[in-house]
Amino acid sequence: MTAPLDRPMTKEERAVFDRRRRARNWAILAALMGLVVLFFFISTARLLR
Repeated sequence: MTAPLDRPMTKEERAVFDRRRRARNWAILAALMGLVVLFFFISTARLLR
């Protein structure tokens, strides 16, 4: 995490910040979806055993 700024962000800094946050959110979504799929297959394998 970054420290908060003492001054308001410029338009370019805000665009970079938003783009990085959006990319981080997509990465978190992908990781969570991967875990959901993994747990689904583990649960299915345990039920079919």
